[in-house]
Amino acid sequence: MARAAAARPADTPPPLPLLPKRRGIELALLVGAVLISVCGYLVVGLARGHALPGGAVRYGAGLAGLALLAHLAVRFRAPYADPLLLPTAVLLNGLGLVLIFRLDLDTPADHAAPTQLMWSTVGVGLFIAVVVLLRDHRVLQRYAYVCAALALLLMAAPILFPAINGAKIWIRIAGFSIQPGEFAKVLITVFFAAYLAANRSALAHTGRRMGRLRLPTGRVLGPIVAIWLISVAVLVLERDLGTSLLFFGIFVVLLYVATGRTGWIAVGLILAGVGAAAVGTLEPHVHSRVEDWQHPFAGIAAGRGPGQLAQSLFAFAAGGMLGTGLGQGHSYLIGFAMKSDFILATYGEELGLAGLTALFLLYALLVARGYRAALGLRDPFGSLLAVGLAALPALQVFVIAGGVTGLIPLTGMAMPFLAQGGSSVVTNWIIIALLLRISDRARTPRPEGGGAGSGSGGATGSRSGVVSGSRSGAGAAASSGSPERSLVAQDGGSDVGFGARSWVVGFLKPTRPQARTQPPSRNRPPTAPPPASADDAASPEAGR
Repeated sequence: MARAAAARPADTPPPLPLLPKRRGIELALLVGAVLISVCGYLVVGLARGHALPGGAVRYGAGLAGLALLAHLAVRFRAPYADPLLLPTAVLLNGLGLVLIFRLDLDTPADHAAPTQLMWSTVGVGLFIAVVVLLRDHRVLQRYAYVCAALALLLMAAPILFPAINGAKIWIRIAGFSIQPGEFAKVLITVFFAAYLAANRSALAHTGRRMGRLRLPTGRVLGPIVAIWLISVAVLVLERDLGTSLLFFGIFVVLLYVATGRTGWIAVGLILAGVGAAAVGTLEPHVHSRVEDWQHPFAGIAAGRGPGQLAQSLFAFAAGGMLGTGLGQGHSYLIGFAMKSDFILATYGEELGLAGLTALFLLYALLVARGYRAALGLRDPFGSLLAVGLAALPALQVFVIAGGVTGLIPLTGMAMPFLAQGGSSVVTNWIIIALLLRISDRARTPRPEGGGAGSGSGGATGSRSGVVSGSRSGAGAAASSGSPERSLVAQDGGSDVGFGARSWVVGFLKPTRPQARTQPPSRNRPPTAPPPASADDAASPEAGR
């Protein structure tokens, strides 16, 4: 043992211990999530009927069975996956079922909780299928353009069907309805990640400079303009402000993360603002929503009574700090959208500001763990895909919460896991499955000579996969020097999909152990650095 230690160079750090799988922690958290949901179900029954609800055992057994099946799939097929993603998703889904059951009590003719539980079962089934069948997330890059074509078809399909509540976002056939835009958002995120992983060098370091912003060449910039035009077309043809903002927002987030150029955020905000202002002025349905947002109490002043937004604001005000209690609110006055668009108002009224804070922290935890998985990967495609998938619920929560609280105009989107909607809950479970598969890849131990160790949840491998300092400043040059070559296929490459000034890197970058750095000594000559390997080669742009 002493001879082996002496043979190792003094400046080579010792290998770190293997990361724990933490499947036991995941199981314990799942038990807690199911118990919280079942307790909420019982509280609603006691508050409304002064007796335990008859379906409590069936509801608890169904939710527990779904959680156990999902846990077993992760335990045996993705043992190193993040232990917090699945329990957070189960808790959010369980709270959504509780709120829908609570609102069902005020709408005897429309019981949506059993249907939502059925769609949750379908979502968990697809979750298990993704975890079991998709062994490597990098396979998705091969089908990037296929995903883009399918996404465009799904977005365009509702145009052929009649509008529902003023927006063309649904497909209804023989009493069966789906919202294809929910599935399109995952497919378009895969395409964005693949495109930016292959062209991030050209986006960041080529083109003509205009002030502090460098505009890429037309061949590279063309898809960006096309995405903006498509998002505006969706807004015009389908009258769906939320989907348009979501698609364009995802692209801007990934563009910023890939290049580290803050100017792209400014450009994205300007383009989104121009498109929304134009359509909001010219399109009657969107214009009416803007008018309701600007004057939420106009109906009361005109004698027509409060509208949906006004009722939502009244519900939040009635909830106060701690809420009225589950089952004791009056948010059913909002109307037909109380189980979908405005379910957050029910949550805020009956659980108060404290409950809303806890709910937003759950969503923040979900997003943060997705970003943590992105930081542990070595390939740009996987990093960008994880960031995009994690940003989807973040943008949705912002758009929906901003709409029901009067911060921005109302949209027709569903709160992730919480609101009624089969397409939404199925898509969200697919997103969680992809994030778990990516996090398993990021945290799986690699051979000592095989490159980066992976870290998650506070653990840091021998190489975290995040390029810091001047290497991070390069942010984009491929090892071959060609900006057109995809970097995703090189698992051991030194680049990742984050720019030097990316806020994701700054917020979630793992810290290196302090014991590995030795202060310089005045009486000891500096030690020459070890020769750089091909994996550690600096980018030609590193000195800039």
